Amino acid sequence: MNIIHTHADLRQHLASLRTQGIALVPTMGNLHEGHLTLVRTAQQYAKQVVVSIFVNPLQFGVGEDYERYPRTLEADCEQLKALGVQTVFAPTVQDLYPNGEESSTTVQVPKLGELLCGRSRPTHFVGVTTIVCKLFNLVQPDHAVFGCKDYQQLTIIKQMVADLFLPVTVLGVPIVREADGLALSSRNQYLTAEQRASAPQLYQSLQAVAERIQQGERSVASLEQFAHDRLKQQGFVPDYVNICDPINLTPAELARSNRAVILAAAKLGQTRLIDNLMVSF
Repeated sequence: MNIIHTHADLRQHLASLRTQGIALVPTMGNLHEGHLTLVRTAQQYAKQVVVSIFVNPLQFGVGEDYERYPRTLEADCEQLKALGVQTVFAPTVQDLYPNGEESSTTVQVPKLGELLCGRSRPTHFVGVTTIVCKLFNLVQPDHAVFGCKDYQQLTIIKQMVADLFLPVTVLGVPIVREADGLALSSRNQYLTAEQRASAPQLYQSLQAVAERIQQGERSVASLEQFAHDRLKQQGFVPDYVNICDPINLTPAELARSNRAVILAAAKLGQTRLIDNLMVSF
């Protein structure tokens, strides 16, 4: 396995591999089965898979968990080696932001990045699109693989690729869940035992909304309030529950369509969880 820490070394290494096809899996490390599923998907599309491991400071807001976000590079590389991954790109902050984050050129997708999580984390998606654009430029992958757990992020990245005419195909992989329905996340380890027992209620609330839609309820405001109240009763502090158009994330018009995505973010203690569920009706 090649563990590469600078962008110059990465470019030199990939030059000889490009004819074999390259797929990129961007991660922040602390890998779990959800990440490994992304890697397995990438391996179906390209002979050479590059996994990036970088905790990106630009996508963390003031008071968020940048400093304590788990960094487990050695263990991550062991998992990737077992899957046959040959290239890991684990750069330093200095390597990717040589002039500092505040002086770095940024990439922003307007409107989409201002909705949902963008309302409470106004700088987050600028950080995401900036680092993903950097990685696309460095790796020049044919395919890039992302999880659908952060549906808004996936939508924004697809829009960035389309707007900037980037020659990469973005693939979304279905959410990997625990047996009780909780979406896998590196932040789940922050939960106490009591909170972990309650955490699946986030997904169950989305399922309850989907069931009501399939039964014929069409008031988006009422459905969102129902989910909001249900989450509060389960000990969550909801950020939002929104029923959206799957393409542009605007409020869904349930009377005029047959498909919507239900997205939610809520805190359980100090841990912010996100989830989503596609519903057809």
